[in-house]
Amino acid sequence: MHLSTYRKLLVVITFIAISGSLLAQTDSLNIVSTAVPFLRISPDARAGGMGDAAIATMPDANSGFWNLAKIPFTTKNSSIALNYTPWLKDLGLTDVYLASMAGYYKLDEESAISSSLRYFSLGNIQLTDNSGNLLNSVKPSEFAIDFGYTRKIGDNLSIGGALRYINSRLVTGDVGTGVVYKAGNTVAADVSLYYHGMADEQSSGLNWGITLSNMGGKIGYTNDANNKDFIPANLGFGLAYINVINESNKISFGLDLNKLLVPIAPKATGVYSTDSAALAAYRNTGVVSSWLKSFNDGTSIVSSFQASLGMEYAYNDQFFFRGGYFYEDKTRGNRKYFSVGAGFNLPSLGINISYLVPSGSGVTRNPLSNTIRFGIIFNLGGDEK
Repeated sequence: MHLSTYRKLLVVITFIAISGSLLAQTDSLNIVSTAVPFLRISPDARAGGMGDAAIATMPDANSGFWNLAKIPFTTKNSSIALNYTPWLKDLGLTDVYLASMAGYYKLDEESAISSSLRYFSLGNIQLTDNSGNLLNSVKPSEFAIDFGYTRKIGDNLSIGGALRYINSRLVTGDVGTGVVYKAGNTVAADVSLYYHGMADEQSSGLNWGITLSNMGGKIGYTNDANNKDFIPANLGFGLAYINVINESNKISFGLDLNKLLVPIAPKATGVYSTDSAALAAYRNTGVVSSWLKSFNDGTSIVSSFQASLGMEYAYNDQFFFRGGYFYEDKTRGNRKYFSVGAGFNLPSLGINISYLVPSGSGVTRNPLSNTIRFGIIFNLGGDEK
């Protein structure tokens, strides 16, 4: 099955990401493939400008994407955030994007409810057969919606949890391959912990957070129960130090470490029977077993962590300038890039933009290179008393 120009690359990338049938390709490259990889895309412009560091940074309406437990420490009673991220802009595509929305409402000084939505559109794709004859066109899309609850369990400590429904509609029906495809569905959960080390908004302090996200079942695209893929379950640790220089100037530094809780697929040997048996055993691994196996899959644990380092300078809590760096080990994909961003706040409105500096080439070229992400936050409930 062939696809038109540029779409070939897009669909190859997508199906590599969702297909567990691809074995590790070389001894030196250990990229972990999962279903619904859009859940690993930074959904908001503020974190995007800080190298995707957001687990322990100061909370806002987008906190539910990173660490739900931060929400009780926001200064607003309720807030809604909208974000838009173009995708594969370097390839000239205009109909591929990630849109997100998040919001929360404080029930009281100790607890809050929240919800978020992510929608990933892969645009319109025209399918053709091996002879170039036109088949049907498809509009793949994926979305995830969640609902969460957060509560303080101390003056500086809070815990949060969320349930998430995930839908992945890549191809449906028979597209000429003899296999009937359907939309994939599953349910997952997030659990997070957050420590807020600032006595008040004019005090310096150290924040930290721990998150377990996308902890849920496998997802399949056919009726074959044995042909399902892992979703991107993740373990995250975050630190953030906020230094209040004076009444007008504040600077923050954040560091996040994230590990995908999905084991690496078995390496190909070239022997069909051996590879098929190894792949079947990999696919039959239980969900909880896969989380544990990700720490003992024959590769280095240290190299499996991704690191995000971010900085944010604030003037009068109104003007913000950000920078960040993202690092991934060369054996896990070798993504390394810088990002920059800016923000402007009014009492009831906040605007954020970020830009990912082009880096890498070929398979390590980031799909967000040369992309400006945009976000807006509406503060609806006024300041917390």
